[in-house]
Amino acid sequence: MDSLIHSLRDITIRSISVSEMNNNVYLLTSKSTGAQLLIDAADDLPAIQQLLDDAAADTAAAPKLARIATTHQHWDHVRALAELVEVTGASTSAGADDADALPVPVDVRLGHGDVERLDGFEVTAVHLRGHTPGSIAFVYQDPDGPAHIFSGDSLFPGGVGNTQNDPSRFTSLLNDVQERLFDAYPDETLVHPGHGLPTTLGAERPHLEEWRARGW
Repeated sequence: MDSLIHSLRDITIRSISVSEMNNNVYLLTSKSTGAQLLIDAADDLPAIQQLLDDAAADTAAAPKLARIATTHQHWDHVRALAELVEVTGASTSAGADDADALPVPVDVRLGHGDVERLDGFEVTAVHLRGHTPGSIAFVYQDPDGPAHIFSGDSLFPGGVGNTQNDPSRFTSLLNDVQERLFDAYPDETLVHPGHGLPTTLGAERPHLEEWRARGW
């Protein structure tokens, strides 16, 4: 499986799709240190282990899964989390308001703007309230190129995440996505969602008011 999707100056980003729900699992590897961050241990431990094995080619150092970050509490994003923690010993992080719902203890409870620092790179947590109370997007700023947003189920091509037809949750999510993503990052920023294909903020920006008007 050739899972390499981006080779940047300091890190590589690999992605696989797992389960009948096509959940995306992302792995960021420091080229210089081998430190790794995995985002959403959604399902299929053997496939995730193969992803980790593949990423050994991305660094001259010894690869080490340092942290498993979870974008939000929904079951389809955490089915391999407990097993992966058990076999790797990696620490865990998640949004503070979702942490207690995860199937493992959460070592780092994230709030808006918190920075996860690994050996060789860092990502910033962006709290997007609405899909779940503690949904987090993780943003990696490439020093030589556009930022990469790992948006979980809060932002997809064509709209924001499911808010169960709750107008207040929808407004909260769209407001956060607009203010904390679209107003904060330029059009070339890449968006890597929890399911399906990537997009850019520029491709979605013209449709924000359309989404607000339709209510989903």
